[in-house]
Amino acid sequence: MGFWDDVKRFFTGEPPEEDDPIDDAVRDAMVARMQTGEPFSWVNVADAVRARMPELGSMEIAPYVDGWVEAGLLDKHGYTGTEQIVAGRAVWIYHRVGQPVAGVTPSTRVNAPAPTAPKAAPQKAKKKEKKKRKWFDPWDAGDLMSLTAAELRARAMKIVPWRTAWIGRVDVIPPQSDERTALVDRGLILRGFFTEEQIEEIHRIGDLWLKHKDAAKLARAAAAKSADAAILQLREEAKQKKARLKEEAKARAEKQRADVAHRKATDIVYLGRGVSGQLHDRRSNIERLESQGLPLLAAPADVADALGVTVSRLRWLAFHDEAAPAGHYSFFEIPKRSGGTRLLSAPKAELRAAQSWIHENILKKVALEAPAHGFVPGRSTVTNAAPHVGRDVVVNLDLEDFFPTITFARVRGLFTSLGYSPAVATVLALLTTEAPRRRLTYAGRPYFVAVGRRGLPQGACTSPALSNLVARKLDRRMAGLAKKLGWTYTRYADDLTFSAPAGQRDTVGRLFAHVRHIVQDEGFRVNEKKGRVQRKGGRQTVTGVVVNERLAVPREEVRRLRAILNNAKKTGLAAQNRDDHPHFEAWLRGKIAYVSMVDPDRGAKLAAQLAELS
Repeated sequence: MGFWDDVKRFFTGEPPEEDDPIDDAVRDAMVARMQTGEPFSWVNVADAVRARMPELGSMEIAPYVDGWVEAGLLDKHGYTGTEQIVAGRAVWIYHRVGQPVAGVTPSTRVNAPAPTAPKAAPQKAKKKEKKKRKWFDPWDAGDLMSLTAAELRARAMKIVPWRTAWIGRVDVIPPQSDERTALVDRGLILRGFFTEEQIEEIHRIGDLWLKHKDAAKLARAAAAKSADAAILQLREEAKQKKARLKEEAKARAEKQRADVAHRKATDIVYLGRGVSGQLHDRRSNIERLESQGLPLLAAPADVADALGVTVSRLRWLAFHDEAAPAGHYSFFEIPKRSGGTRLLSAPKAELRAAQSWIHENILKKVALEAPAHGFVPGRSTVTNAAPHVGRDVVVNLDLEDFFPTITFARVRGLFTSLGYSPAVATVLALLTTEAPRRRLTYAGRPYFVAVGRRGLPQGACTSPALSNLVARKLDRRMAGLAKKLGWTYTRYADDLTFSAPAGQRDTVGRLFAHVRHIVQDEGFRVNEKKGRVQRKGGRQTVTGVVVNERLAVPREEVRRLRAILNNAKKTGLAAQNRDDHPHFEAWLRGKIAYVSMVDPDRGAKLAAQLAELS
C-alpha cells in the first residue's frame, strides 16, 4: 500500500484490508500490549511488529495502528488515548481508562479519535452552519492542531470541491491558506509522515512556483490587450533590425573589399592551382643568405621591391595559368644538328628584366662544382675538353630533355636550399620556369594551354645557371665515382664526358652501370642514342673539340673555312655564301674566332686571310 493510499484511507475512514498480514500483526501487538495493562504508543507497536517483520519500516506500520484505534479496538479492552507533547512533537499515548499518564496535564489530554466518521447532518443543518460561519482565518492553526482524526474528516467533508481553485490541480502545490490543504498538512504531520519544517519548506517552494510560473502567460496576456500596438512595434523592430543588419553587411562587405584590395596590393597568397601551397611560409634563413652574399628576401613584397615592380605586377608575371590568353614567352622552333627541332621560349621584356635581376643578384653568386663548364664565366667547350687530351679512352654521354627535366618543384627546392622562405622560393621558381604550351582557339579567342609540367625554358637567361645549380649533387657524385675508378669527369650542360688513361678500358662497363644509377637517382635520364666510347685509335672529340693529342677543331671544318677564304679572293665573299646565311661575313668571322679559341695559331692564320679580303 502506498503513501497516497494511506492518505486516502485516512480521509475516507475506510478500514484496513482484513487479509493484510501486517494488519493482523499490528492487531496482535496492540492486544498483547493492552493485556499487560501498560500504556504504549505506536512506536512500541512498530517495534513489536518489526521484530517479526524486519523488512518493514516504522512509518509503514503507523497507519495500521491508527486504523485499529479508529476501528474501536481500544474501547474493547478499556483503553483510551491521550496526546502528549514529547520533544516538541505531539505523540498519542494509549492507556487504560482512568489511568493517569506521567507528564500529561488534564488540559493536554484528548480522547482518542472516534472509530468512525460522524454522520453528516441534514442538508438544511449544513446550510445553517454555513450561514453562521461568516469568516474563517486560514492561518489560525489552533483548531486544526487540536482536531482528532474524525474531526479532520468531518471538516474535510464540508469543503465544496468546485468552490476551491486547488482541487484537481497537479501543476502547483496549493498554499497553506487553502482550508483543504491545511487539513491535509495537519493530517500528514499528525501521522508522522512529515515534520512541520518539511511542510513549510514544501509550501515555500510552492509559493515561489506560483509567483513565477505564469510570468510568460501574464506577459502574453498584457501584449494581447494591445495586439495592434504590439504588432506595429514588432514590425518596426523587425524593420529596424533589417536595416541594421543590412548596414552591418554593407560595412562588412566594404571592409572585406578594402582588406582584399590592401592584401592584393601588399601581398601574394595565391599564384595558381598546384603551385601556391607554400606561399604562407615567410621564414627565410637570414644567416645562410648573408653567408653567401645573397639578397635578404622573406615575403613576395620583398621580391617586388627588389625587382622594382608593384606587388600586383609581380603577381601578373608569376601567376601560373593553365590556359592563358597571352603568355610571357614567345615560342619558336629551330632545327637540331642531330635532326628534329628544338622549341625555344624567349621571355618578353618585363619577364626578361626580372630574370636578369635574379641571374645577376642570386644565381651568379652561388658557387658551382669544378666539373661544370657550360654557361660558366671563364669556362667554355675548350676548358671542358682540355682535361681529356691524350687519354686512352673517352666516353661521351648525354642527358635526355635536360632543361624540361628540371621542374618547378626542383627549382623551388633549390631556392629554399639557398636559404629563402618557401614563399619567396615559390615566386622565384615561377618567374624562372614555364610549362610547354600549345596555342588553341576557343570561342574565337586564342589561348596558350599548358600541356606539361613547368620546367626550365630554353631561352631564359636563368635556365643555364639554374641547371648547373640543380646538377651540383650530380657533379659531386660523378666526380667521386670517376676518382674512385681512375677516370676524369667534366660536364658541359647536358653532355657528360669521362676519360681514362691506358689500362682502364675494362672498367667501361662498370662505369656505365654506375653512371646510369646515379643519373636516375638524381632525377635525370641518360639518352641511350647519344652515348659514345672513343678509343685512342680513332678521333676523340669532346663538345666538338678534337682531344687526341692536342686541342683542335675538326680538320674538315678548318678546310672548309680555308676554301671559302681562298675562293673569295677570286669571286668575293658574297659568291661563297652557298647556304644563304643572312649575315655571311659575320658568320664567317664567328667561325674563325671559334678556331682561334681552340687553336690560336691556326685561327690567327685564318683571321689574316679574312683581313686581306676586307
